Formats: sequence, C-alpha cells, structure tokens
Amino acid sequence: MAEKIQPIGTTPPALVNAAMGVFELLREYFEGAIMVDAQARITWIDARYRKLLGMPDDFEPLGRPVEDTLPNSMLRKVVETGRPILLDIMRIAERQLVVCRIPLKDDQGVVQGAIGFVFYDNVDYLEPIMKKVETLQKQLSRAQAALDRQRRTKYSLSNFVGVSDKVAELKSQIRRFALRDGPALLLGETGTGKELLAHAIHQASDRADGPFVAVNMAAIPEALLESEFFGVAPGAYTGAEKKPRKGKFELAHGGTLFLDEIGDMPLSIQAKFLRVLQEGEIEALGSNALKKVDVRIIAATSQDLEALMAARTFRADLYYRIAVLTIAVPPLRERAEDIEVICERLLEDIPRAGDMRGWIIEPDAVRLLQRYDWPGNVRELRNVLERAAAMAPDEVLDVGVIARAMPKLVNAAPRSIPETGHLAETLARAEREAILDALRKTEGQKTEAARLLGVSRSQFYEKLRRYDLGG
Repeated sequence: MAEKIQPIGTTPPALVNAAMGVFELLREYFEGAIMVDAQARITWIDARYRKLLGMPDDFEPLGRPVEDTLPNSMLRKVVETGRPILLDIMRIAERQLVVCRIPLKDDQGVVQGAIGFVFYDNVDYLEPIMKKVETLQKQLSRAQAALDRQRRTKYSLSNFVGVSDKVAELKSQIRRFALRDGPALLLGETGTGKELLAHAIHQASDRADGPFVAVNMAAIPEALLESEFFGVAPGAYTGAEKKPRKGKFELAHGGTLFLDEIGDMPLSIQAKFLRVLQEGEIEALGSNALKKVDVRIIAATSQDLEALMAARTFRADLYYRIAVLTIAVPPLRERAEDIEVICERLLEDIPRAGDMRGWIIEPDAVRLLQRYDWPGNVRELRNVLERAAAMAPDEVLDVGVIARAMPKLVNAAPRSIPETGHLAETLARAEREAILDALRKTEGQKTEAARLLGVSRSQFYEKLRRYDLGG
C-alpha cells in the first residue's frame, strides 16, 4: 500500500508518484527512504527511516532543509549536480549506513528533486569490499607519502661541512641567494656538493613548502628530453597513454627545478627550454594548449660553460638566463683544513660491527688525506673512507689503512708529512709527480692522462702550465 505524500515542496506529483512506485516495488530490500525537492527540502520520509534515525513521534521534518535532519546528507549535491551517488556510506552518530541517492528529473532532464535509500544499517554486509577499499587507500597513501618525500629537500645548509673561510663565505652567499627568486647557477668540479647546495637553497627560500624536482641531464636520452620536461598529451604518439602525463616543469610548479649537469643539455632542447624560462609557459608534447608554470631554476655543472659557448654547443642566451646568481663551489683541495671534520661526518654513516663504538681516524691519516689532490672531491673521499673501513681490523683508521685505500697514483710509495716546510709545497710536489707518472703510463697522451687522473682536459692543461711541463 503506497504511503500518502504531503503536497510539500516543488517536485512535480508525477515524479513523486513514479519514485514511490519504485520504492514500493523494492521496499523489502531497503531499510528506509527519504525524498527532497529541487531546493533540497524534505518532502517525504519513510516511517522506518524515522525509526532508524530515532525521531520523536511529534517531530515533523517535512519542509525543512535535509541537512537539519541529516547533517551528513549528500542529497543537496545530487540535486545541484544531477548526478546519482549509487553507493556510499553515511555516518550518523556511531552508526554507518549504506545508502544510494538518485536525482529525480522531468521529461526535459531538469532536476526536480532527489530520493535516497538506505540499503543496510550495518556495513558488515560489505566487509569484504570495505577491506579491499581500505587496503587500496593505505597503499595510495603510502605511495603519495613516498612521492612527497622524494620531492622534498633531503639536505640543509648544515649538511655542507667545513670550518674554512671558503666554506663560511660560501654559506653566507647561499643564504643571500636563497632569499632571491631568480635562477641560480652552481659551478664546481664533480663531487663538490652542488646538489646538496641546491637542496639548501630551496629549503631556505620562500618555496620551501613546494616540490623540489631534480633532473640529471646526462642521465636522460635526448629523444626523451622533451616529454620529460614538458609532459605528454593523451595519444600524442603511437603507444602514448590515454591519460596526460605531467613533465618535470609541471611537477615542480610552485617549487624548484634542479638541473644537474646542464652543460650536457642538447642544443635541440635548449631553445624550447629558454622559451619556458622567458614566458613561464609550457606546451605538452602533442598538445596545442599552453599551461602556466611557476618554477625557480637552479642549474649546476662541472663543465666550462663559456668554453661550450665558444664551441657553439651551449646557447649564450640560455647561459645568461640561468647565470643570474652564480655560485662557485670550491674544490676540496682548496680547503684542506676541512678534511678532518668532513671525515668525521662521513664516518658517522659508514656501517661498523656491533661491538664498535665508532670509527676513529688518526691525525697522521688525516694529514695523508690532506696531501692528495682529490679530483673527485668529497665523493672520492667518501669512497676512500669506505674502502679503509672495509680493510681495517678494528675501529681505528691509521695511516697504513688509509694509505692502502688511497688511489694507486699516490699510494705507490706513501710518504709521511715532513715536520718542517709548508703544506702547499708538499701538495704541489705530490701533484707534479702524479702528473708525470700519468704521462709516463699513457706514453705522453694528455687526454688519456687527464682521464687517468680524473680531471677535465682544461684542468689538466692548466696544471701542465702551472708546473712548466709543456702545456
């Protein structure tokens, strides 16, 4: 027997009768139902729904906004959007109800109201589905958290270790540049800590809450660079995904894009890259739509960009665009007094046996490290310490262990530091001997000698001139 509907609200009677017919047909499968008009005012509520909600007999909800009775109701959204919510869980006090919400439309498709059904007043029926959804949500949350961690800065300025005047001056410059928002260019040899400083600049800037996206130009094939930077539109090429794929610029929006080894950027991409820096707009591969991006560029290179410009392999206009704030990172050999504190910090991260209190490096071993030229800088120093730790019989790293872990070019006949004389003179003699030894091993091939020593050709020729070895 159909329930009598009060003439309240704006829903046409024909729609109301049709909705009630469906309700009466499926009545035994529902725990209750409620109907609202086009203004989301209650026009009818099933007696079982009233009982389910614990309504007093003298309470009359008809004509009231649905939220007055059901604070968590989504019926207003259904009315406003015209789209059904076919399966949902609505919480009322301590109870969870499985509900379905359907819009009521006239012959012209205009929404005139909505009806909501309660399937169950106990979600135990849906426990298998709920567990699967909960598992998927946890996996999504973990993946998102991992992605967020990857796009946050890993280092701060305190991670750049040193007590020398050069380091103090460098850190002061980094702090000043962090307050600016222009592009920054970090210049320095490999292993000097350029990426660490890029992280530090981002963390100390107004963009610290935004993403930090790092790209190594030497690690991406030239054919993929455009899509990596600018993204891909759906179906841009055969085999492309049906969903758009964001590029690095879009991923870094609101934050910092770090370009390591920018000297390796191919000419084919440099013009497009320059346009993005000038216009602040990107165009995805296969798309004609422009999208605004707000990104700070920090670039780094161990190459001589001015030499690359002279060779016409790097655009001058791009160089002047990214070199607004230029930072020269000193090599390790120019701050030998920092080696001891750097060793102490690096040794904290090197694994040791459970019965060891911690690694100890002796003063003579430190002095031996200070004699070396360090073409690989801090990265090479870390490798030497890891080798020494692997060879050491206990937690003490003495001069003998360090000597065996040092590169062969300077390890063939390790010498003790003289008690008198200047450290600079000792370093110069060791460097000159290493160069002569490399030239002998390569039969005078200077390019091969430079590679053997782990320095660039320009650095090698400069050293030849410095020591009058026929550069």
